[in-house]
Amino acid sequence: MDVKALPKNVDDVIEPEIPEELRPDAEPAGPIGLTAPPRGFEFSPLNTRRWRNFKANKRGLWSLWIFLVLFLASLCAEFIANDRPLFIHFDGKSFFPVFITYPDTDFGDDLGTAADYRDPHLQSFLKDHNAIEIWTPIRFSYSTINDRPPSAFPSKPTWLLNAADCDFAAKNGYSKCGTLEYNWLGTDDQGRDVLARLIYDFRISVLFGLILTIVSSIIGIAAGAVQGYFGGWTDLLFQRFIEIWTSVPELYLLLIISSVLAPGFFILLGILLLFSWVRLVGLVRAEFLRGRNFEYIQAARALGVSNAVIMFRHLLPNAMVATMTFLPFIMSSSVMTLTALDFLGFGLPPGSPSLGELLSQGKANVQAPWLGLTGFFAVAVMLSLLIFIGEAVRDAFDPRKTFA
Repeated sequence: MDVKALPKNVDDVIEPEIPEELRPDAEPAGPIGLTAPPRGFEFSPLNTRRWRNFKANKRGLWSLWIFLVLFLASLCAEFIANDRPLFIHFDGKSFFPVFITYPDTDFGDDLGTAADYRDPHLQSFLKDHNAIEIWTPIRFSYSTINDRPPSAFPSKPTWLLNAADCDFAAKNGYSKCGTLEYNWLGTDDQGRDVLARLIYDFRISVLFGLILTIVSSIIGIAAGAVQGYFGGWTDLLFQRFIEIWTSVPELYLLLIISSVLAPGFFILLGILLLFSWVRLVGLVRAEFLRGRNFEYIQAARALGVSNAVIMFRHLLPNAMVATMTFLPFIMSSSVMTLTALDFLGFGLPPGSPSLGELLSQGKANVQAPWLGLTGFFAVAVMLSLLIFIGEAVRDAFDPRKTFA
């Protein structure tokens, strides 16, 4: 070998070029000649199996889609049932009454009050000036009173009116059938459109049940986790407190507080939250008592991992498997509690859209069966959907449940 041919300095040595895919800091590649695709969000194998089991329960899957469609539609209730137009183009200007309250001076009046778009005088004025109006499918809000009924309130659904009803309306000073505004499900005993109220009823009931379920579950899971993980005197004192607290008559306390405070959405939510958080405590406590002695928990303690990290990162996911199966049932129970309180007259303020108030009107007006039937079927459909979803969630989280 010729020594003179060797480089004198180390810097002169030319390193062989290493392919990019073979470098230590390179991203893992696929088969030779192929580039590994970028990784996005992926379900873990366990969650993939749970979703597959959930989809295998066709009744629960369809119930979930139907419930989501109904709930999303109710969230847009102002765009479905409203006594204000969505859009008005008048005198070269564009108005959006569904979002903004305009004074009637913008439409040729001089009172200076909020414009009443159902007023015949205002409608005639806009028609004479060739204004463009776009209305919602239902021209009633939940509190709008039908001022052109075919009979005394509660009035029949418009599609149920027959010749005798039209003759009765003409003879007794009510609006003629050709000039009626359409009430698909009739009106209640105060002249409000039942279908419009039903849409708003559904929204407020689901939102109330959802908020109550989420908040009470957070408090109940935290209380059960502390009890089960620490045990001893902590568990003993918590258990005695829960026994004393649950022995307090909930209905009597609700009546006392309602007599002192004005009823409202958040007042009622706070009162029911005082008792609803207890539902999950026993279940979460049992899961933490079982899991705190597992070997990996003992190893985490030996490594100096804090109690908070062990509780909420290592033990809580295992406890949530059993907890998740109860959430749809807790939500249906919350909705039913609100409906029952409204039916008894201790729920939301008078005039608020409520399924319980609709059922109460059906009981008080047996001569108007559309009120009771509408309230009954609305509650039955809502609770059935939630129960079917809960059964599907239970099957999805059950490790013994397998589907072909």
